[in-house]
Amino acid sequence: MKKVWLAAVFAAVTSVGAQAQVAQTLGINKDNRSITVTATDSAFAMADQAVVNIGYQAYGEDEQTAYAEGSRRSNAIVDALTAAKVPAEAIESQDQQLQPLNEYELKNLPASLKNMKFRITQSWSVRSTPEAAAKTLDVAVKAGANQSGSIGWEMKDGSMLEAAASAKALAHAQSIASRMAEGLHIKIGSLLYASNQAQEIARPMPMMAMAARAKTADAKPLSISARRVERSATVFAIFAIE
Repeated sequence: MKKVWLAAVFAAVTSVGAQAQVAQTLGINKDNRSITVTATDSAFAMADQAVVNIGYQAYGEDEQTAYAEGSRRSNAIVDALTAAKVPAEAIESQDQQLQPLNEYELKNLPASLKNMKFRITQSWSVRSTPEAAAKTLDVAVKAGANQSGSIGWEMKDGSMLEAAASAKALAHAQSIASRMAEGLHIKIGSLLYASNQAQEIARPMPMMAMAARAKTADAKPLSISARRVERSATVFAIFAIE
């Protein structure tokens, strides 16, 4: 996916903000003709890290009961992850709350939760390899993580992908500048200036919350595949005209 904005400048470069300052710094004027191009391009790579979001929701007739059930689930989930050899530093707490149900919630509780007055929730993010994401989720759900499922896909080191996106955008800009020059019967010269802004394009992978733990310990992990990570870069380039 490519987006391109073009501008040709012969007598002078007229711009605003930072681009105007660049023009003044480079001394671009009637004696220094130039072509400016702004181009956006992207680079892709398969994610090499997964962030599995896991959590639970439990209820109690009073604060103490809700907290006790939360404590049981909380420790069971972390113990199961530890037993599965998930490193402690890969598990990060995100949120935990113990609160009374409001009037609307009390009126709309299912029959199985009729006498419940308090709710406790807790969530974590667990970093793993893409290959281990399904197993991590499976272990947590079977230990009681009934509010789990979304997975974020990342690069451990995004700098190489950002550099690739920037290089593609610059090459794209140079190609466009050359075609512009050919159409105007002039020759493109050296690159006078280039700047870029790299940005990540989020590619979330939402999954439905799992409302109950697996019915049997024999249930297989879900089939989960890694997704591509994308980085996009926009390059502003000034080329001399010979």
